[in-house]
Amino acid sequence: MKQERIFGTDGVRGRAGEGWLAPAAVTALGSAIGELVSARRSSAAHARVLLGHDGRRSGPGLEAALARGLAEHGFESTSAGLITTPGLALLTRLEGFRLGAMVSASHNPAEDNGIKLFSELGEKLTDELEIAIEERLRARPALELPGTPVKVDPTLEEHYLAYLLEHAGKGLNLHGLTLVVDCANGGGSRIAPRVFARLGAQVRAFAAEPDGDNINLRCGATKPQALQEEVRRQGAQLGIALDGDGDRCLLADERGELVDGDGILTLLARAMMEKGELHEARIAATVMSNKGLHRALRDAGVAVTTTDVGDRRVVEELRRAKLRLGGEQSGHIVFGADHFYIGDGIYTALRVLRVMRETGLPLSALASAFRAFPQVLLNVLVRSKPALSSLPEVESARQRVEAELGEDGRVLLRYSGTESLARVMVEGPDLDRIRAQAQELASLIASRIGAPSAP
Repeated sequence: MKQERIFGTDGVRGRAGEGWLAPAAVTALGSAIGELVSARRSSAAHARVLLGHDGRRSGPGLEAALARGLAEHGFESTSAGLITTPGLALLTRLEGFRLGAMVSASHNPAEDNGIKLFSELGEKLTDELEIAIEERLRARPALELPGTPVKVDPTLEEHYLAYLLEHAGKGLNLHGLTLVVDCANGGGSRIAPRVFARLGAQVRAFAAEPDGDNINLRCGATKPQALQEEVRRQGAQLGIALDGDGDRCLLADERGELVDGDGILTLLARAMMEKGELHEARIAATVMSNKGLHRALRDAGVAVTTTDVGDRRVVEELRRAKLRLGGEQSGHIVFGADHFYIGDGIYTALRVLRVMRETGLPLSALASAFRAFPQVLLNVLVRSKPALSSLPEVESARQRVEAELGEDGRVLLRYSGTESLARVMVEGPDLDRIRAQAQELASLIASRIGAPSAP
């Protein structure tokens, strides 16, 4: 019987303190990583690892547990402290670390946590290396080792700030703009407001006081309603919502209307095309993107290559086809080689602000080219994850719904890579119709493999 992967679509993730995220298991993970990576390192001087966390209460403890395992193979760990995942990936590359490890569960609730690993180039580890790490970890799934507190270097955050100002903010004058920034009480809480303020904006930051338990709590990119309300209340020109670890960015225009990842991709791609910066006349987006994205960009002469779900797959396509822009509907936007294929919510917002300044247009006008087809997304809590196509009733209903929708819609059934959820997405021009179709599919999945919900 095939074992379930320890690494999901975005690292190891689960309930903090349990399973593979129990301290002894995380120490064993650090040891497994250290064993494999040490065989590839060029010199002892390069045996440095950069750690960071997104503000969860469990973060520093998991950092220390990971560092203990890495130390077994001669690695010295330094922590950037509270930081975003893209900030950590970038610093790993620019500051000469052999490895980066971000302790974060991204948009998940505070009781969860996770570990995302990056190579010395700031890239996610290959599938092959992750599998090799899993094999070592299964051979020794728990490890108790003595250790010392991890050294925190506060200057690293300043280096990340300087990079953003120089590479995305150079020449960008935000004086006269009022921005509302929702930091999700996460990794961007300190740095995001400072970046925009340094460029002259009047910044109204909220959800920027992480206390260990409030990350993503009624705030952030997964719950942008508070941002929209605050933009209207402040009369701001733009609202920016990050997620817990700062790789996602959703926006609210000057009217408080939400602009998601598809809208952001539309306006950035059209602006790059007009300036001759999109040489391939093509971007990459996942199967979750709305058909409205394809239509809006087709009108501008830009094609869309579709990938599987996950920023890893988007990056793979950007590299393969030498594309300069890609992303997900969730707001995880990835730029090409000019930003090392790193998805960064703050960087994305700065790129949008530059388009606004260069065109003199408000976000509502820039995003108006994108018109979303209605889309319904339902989550079903499941007890197991067999291939959904192997469930006869579900597969028959999917085929029937697709036939009913024809070219004007689509159906996507998949599992979450990090949670015990089946996701049902139906898209089409008639909202009432697709809502009923999605509910039918979700009910069929629940009847076969559904798990009881928590009380």
